[in-house]
Amino acid sequence: MYLHGTSRINEQGHLEIGGVDSTELVKTYGTPLYVYDEAMMRETIRAYKRAFEQSGLRFEVAYASKAFCTLAMCRIIDEEGLALDVVSSGELYTALQAGFPAERIHFHGNNKGPDEIELALNAGIGEFVVDNFHELKLLGALASEKGVIADILLRLAPGVEAHTHEYISTGQEDSKFGFDMKGDMAKRAVQAALDTPGVRLIGLHSHIGSQIFETDGFTAAVDIVSAFFGECVRSLGANDLHKLNVGGGFGIRYTEEDTPLAAEAYIAAITKAVTAAFDRLELSYPEIVIEPGRSIVGAAGTTLYTIGSTKDIPGVRKYVSVNGGMADNPRPALYQAVYEAMLANRANDAAEELVSIAGKACESGDMLIWDVQLPPVKADDILAVSCTGAYGYSMASNYNRIARPAVVFVQNGQADLVVQRESHDDLIAQDRIPARLGTGVLTNK
Repeated sequence: MYLHGTSRINEQGHLEIGGVDSTELVKTYGTPLYVYDEAMMRETIRAYKRAFEQSGLRFEVAYASKAFCTLAMCRIIDEEGLALDVVSSGELYTALQAGFPAERIHFHGNNKGPDEIELALNAGIGEFVVDNFHELKLLGALASEKGVIADILLRLAPGVEAHTHEYISTGQEDSKFGFDMKGDMAKRAVQAALDTPGVRLIGLHSHIGSQIFETDGFTAAVDIVSAFFGECVRSLGANDLHKLNVGGGFGIRYTEEDTPLAAEAYIAAITKAVTAAFDRLELSYPEIVIEPGRSIVGAAGTTLYTIGSTKDIPGVRKYVSVNGGMADNPRPALYQAVYEAMLANRANDAAEELVSIAGKACESGDMLIWDVQLPPVKADDILAVSCTGAYGYSMASNYNRIARPAVVFVQNGQADLVVQRESHDDLIAQDRIPARLGTGVLTNK
């Protein structure tokens, strides 16, 4: 397993993250356990900011909270001076409860409900990324009722397809997101925004996908959206336009096959494309916005599991089961995601066996890793799966009534619990038994 950030193998032969021995984390917090390298997250954030500062352009880095959203994470994003993307009232509420400045919150989503828009307007968030005509009309009406003006960006589908899994590719023409640019939909959206009371069009937005390892897609999208930006200013009268949001999707390393670029490379390509495009247009450079999520938290997260049963089918496969799986990380089942792993408590032992890591859910498809080399495993060994910081906790469920894991942040030898492990009582906290079903104990008679 590739060691990211502050991870290392200590003198005891144990995986150590943020100066904390993983075996001690397991003793204190149990498993499954999400462990986040706080120093690594902060350094990645700062790398994006440094890259922009070197360009001399106006910029904003907005963390895409759908990757991982907790009160503590929102605090880190605030401390590092980033904006925050939310896509639901739940993420918005979390940010507000964490004390995140509302004016630095961007609200995304393809189907925002009236209650969600109301919450955002009442909080005074910075901007909405409007996805469709229905939302534009609804937002304008609700803002007008309150006597406020909502700043908006229009999300565009530029027709650029990133080289990624089809479920996380979003910039193509056939997508549920945004206003199509191939026909006249995007122009009609701009005109509608200019004609809608209660909103002010300040920018254009595009997002071409996730887990992207090259810059060509970003450059192509910038060229297309920038040209349209110029048309909006010169022909459509969109005089308040000053933001160009190119989205996120910057890739991370999950396995040795992955070859992500450094933050500086992505930003250099984007800023070069923007300046070239706006020089051609003879327009002032816009404020450039990016939305990294996975690339900030993905590689900084490691999930620790306890190994239980094994099943060896001679000549076929050896299954090694852990006390988690698709309930805490659905990505392998959903996206065929591939991970690396190691025995955290025997990290120096020779990896002599090819095994497959099975989850405990009652599903044949609950497989975390199909093939991984490990030392001969024993019950109660600790398995560490790397790069699980994005879309593990965020997508976790209670399938099979499995309680969701705890989350800890580690740095400088200190571990801080940021999400309490769910209990059995938590699982039934929202359940209700109708009076007609009685109150007695059910028996099999």
